[in-house]
Amino acid sequence: MATFLYKLGKLAFRRRHFVALIWVALLTLAGVGAASAPTAASSSFSIPGTEAQKAFDLLDQRFPGSSADGATARVVFQAPDGEKITSAANKAEVSKTVADLGSGSKEVAAAADPFAAKTVSKDGTIAYSSVSYKVSSMELKDADRDALQKTVDEARDSGLTVEVGGDALQAMPETGATEIIGVAIAAVVLVITFGSLVAAGLPLLTALIGVGIGVSSITALANALDLGTTTSTLAMMIGLAVGIDYALFIVSRFRAELAEGRDREEAAGRAVGTAGSAVVFAGLTVVIALVGLAVVNIPMLTKMGIAAAGTVAIAVLIALTLIPALLGYAGKRVHGRKARKVLAAEKKPEPKTNMGTRWARFVLRRPVAVLLTAVVGLGVMAVPVSSLELGLPDDGVQPTDTTQRKAYDLLSEGFGPGFNGPLVAVVDVKHSQDPKDAVARVSKDIAATDGVKTVTPPAFNQAGDTATITVVPSFKPSSTQTEDVVHTIRDKGADIKADTRAEVLVTGTTAMNIDVSQKLNDALVPYLALVVGLAFLLLMVVFRSVLVPLKAALGFLLSVVAALGAVVAVYQWGWLGSLFGVEQTGPIMSMMPIFMVGVVFGLAMDYEVFLVTRMREAYVHGERPAQAIVTGFRHGARVVTAAAVIMIAVFAGFIGSSEQMVKMIGFGLAIAVFFDAFLVRMTIVPAVLALLGKRAWWLPKWLDRILPNVDVEGEGLKTASGDDSAEEDRELARV
Repeated sequence: MATFLYKLGKLAFRRRHFVALIWVALLTLAGVGAASAPTAASSSFSIPGTEAQKAFDLLDQRFPGSSADGATARVVFQAPDGEKITSAANKAEVSKTVADLGSGSKEVAAAADPFAAKTVSKDGTIAYSSVSYKVSSMELKDADRDALQKTVDEARDSGLTVEVGGDALQAMPETGATEIIGVAIAAVVLVITFGSLVAAGLPLLTALIGVGIGVSSITALANALDLGTTTSTLAMMIGLAVGIDYALFIVSRFRAELAEGRDREEAAGRAVGTAGSAVVFAGLTVVIALVGLAVVNIPMLTKMGIAAAGTVAIAVLIALTLIPALLGYAGKRVHGRKARKVLAAEKKPEPKTNMGTRWARFVLRRPVAVLLTAVVGLGVMAVPVSSLELGLPDDGVQPTDTTQRKAYDLLSEGFGPGFNGPLVAVVDVKHSQDPKDAVARVSKDIAATDGVKTVTPPAFNQAGDTATITVVPSFKPSSTQTEDVVHTIRDKGADIKADTRAEVLVTGTTAMNIDVSQKLNDALVPYLALVVGLAFLLLMVVFRSVLVPLKAALGFLLSVVAALGAVVAVYQWGWLGSLFGVEQTGPIMSMMPIFMVGVVFGLAMDYEVFLVTRMREAYVHGERPAQAIVTGFRHGARVVTAAAVIMIAVFAGFIGSSEQMVKMIGFGLAIAVFFDAFLVRMTIVPAVLALLGKRAWWLPKWLDRILPNVDVEGEGLKTASGDDSAEEDRELARV
């Protein structure tokens, strides 16, 4: 592996004009493809294998044209203080608004009149109109949302309070300039790390090229492959993260090789042969984690994972080819002026006792105390996980100044919290001997269920073989009590089917959220086993060790659980909520654990591979285990720290989003990277390796014979370069 990459790096350096032109051509081709591709309809959201999805499919089949999974909007009207919504003037304004809602967009299937549908509160001050659309919320166009907003604004001019709930206004959350801020922070960190604008600019330039190719390719293929807008968002986030990381490590190694006195071409080859080997395997762990999302069996999540994995693969290829090509243009300017003067004098810069060296020596002197402190600290942070409540947050956790939140609060005030998440019971009586009697029993049993506030009369389809019953719970949609109501109705449905052969299916947005949460929970353990298992095998090949990969996996689990504990403390308990913009606590997004496992695992293994590979390299080249740890930190700690700070800055930028779920993801990923990089990789890893000594690199002989030798530490480069002298002059670190 190292020899092949060494030759590839030298080839890219020599043929830099050709390599640069290829990547520019690919970027141009992807950009043209994205610009000329037809506008993609947003990806449909389906959850195969769930009861809620089965009910949606049955409704589409038995109620043709009803758009069971279509977008909905609840336009809520409140009369001015001291007035009734039922007064003649207010009633006329509401009726006019409802008519405008129905004619405002060709995608509107129906807009219900509150007075005909009897959706007026008992005190006569609040009413709402249910607007249904022919397409899902993700397929609505901006023009449809603008028409809805325009009608609402006109109604407000009459003096009524008008707010809109539902998913029809759901759009991409606003994050402002957070991405730009993240890139700016990355640039500052890179300049501080390298002390050279050229060296700092290379990782940013290549990361942006990689993200540009990846996102443009996704846009070009979006229509053909049914990719949603969120697919490119995840690809951009992950691609930018790993793109900067991978380039950062290769540029750093190139500078180190130049400082050893090697010529530029040889330095580029060795940088790609050594750090590039780590990039390949780090990239593979990220790809495994992202492609592994297919285990969840949610099509949208699978597509997101595969698309992001493709962007990571592009980042790896760019790091191995474009970086050495650009280093050919940059030459010795990758060093600051002071370092260039030293190199010009043909002197090797004196090795400095940097912060990484001092920290490694500190850990080596007190490994047990350092290990216990870090583990106990992470363990304390993980305590809140014991009260973790998972769910999909509703409009009740939106910022209080949004129309969705105001509509949510008005509906709760006028009709009760359950009106914000009604359930739909779909009764299939095709095989029932007395369909009407069976439906009547279902309606009666549901009405008698604890936690059910109201039940609407059954509505049959034209064939008379299917009926729908709208059920309004007594509790808010995201509450555990509503989840209990759904399970109770489903349990009763099993008894009804045995007696009447009528099948009862519970669906609706609330039921779908419950099923999604359950599906994600069920998939977490298999996903974790797959990702950690494959990565364990991969790291065993890289490090030729059993204990090092085991330690890496256990450390990762510890950091993820601690990060989840922090998320629970902030977003479920409300600790320091005002600092992170939490206006309403609630359940943790059900996708959060599996999403954090996938993304953070990939990035965590990056740091593990880059840091420990340098230790392994030093150990293979003759250093004692303790010396190898110090050498690894002397060369790698500064760069790993810079990479982690950049990632934390990028992810933390999303905390400023207007969307609660995006805030949660940004905070969770940022705190997880902090824990993993600084407490696990930089603290627990050296402490454990110090305690294990030579045993850390133990591998059974029979396993050593089976595993392929990929030579990540670059032992084969001696033969490839014909230069043994540099290895003989390797400086041993004093411990």
